[in-house]
Amino acid sequence: MKKRSVVFLALAAFLIGTVAFAQDRELKVGDVAPEISLPTPKGDTARLSSMRGRLVLIDFWASWCAPCVEEQPELKKLYTKYAKQNGLYRKFQIFGVSLDSKKEGWQKIIRKYNIPWTQVSDLKFWTSPIAQDYHIDALPFNVLIDEKGFVVAVNLHGEKLENFIGEYLSKEI
Repeated sequence: MKKRSVVFLALAAFLIGTVAFAQDRELKVGDVAPEISLPTPKGDTARLSSMRGRLVLIDFWASWCAPCVEEQPELKKLYTKYAKQNGLYRKFQIFGVSLDSKKEGWQKIIRKYNIPWTQVSDLKFWTSPIAQDYHIDALPFNVLIDEKGFVVAVNLHGEKLENFIGEYLSKEI
């Protein structure tokens, strides 16, 4: 009976420690956004850090994710509305990161919706190191980072996302 109690207590301590560690590692407002350096559909490498100086929406999505695909026209409206504000081009950018495993599906959606912003993917699906770096366990998922690369919002969608971007950019003018 004593052995069972000791094993149970050890297992309980391990599980509590694991949950605490996982919660501790979650990306939060104020954190520095991990660098993303991945191939574009054309095979070039695009880096998130190249967009410093702008408010950037990092949009994590995949062609097999219906809500992600449905969100693309709304993101395009935001991009069109805020990418050029008061004559200042590119105060806002979107950096699309696909968690696809097949290049054809990824490129098909980009073409279908005529997505103009930077798109990248390593085509490693959920095993992508980027999915681990950003602690992604569901799609769609997004992160907004400021001009210096700090997280200012996590996982906003629809009206909340548009309101946040509008308010943030109005302070910058």
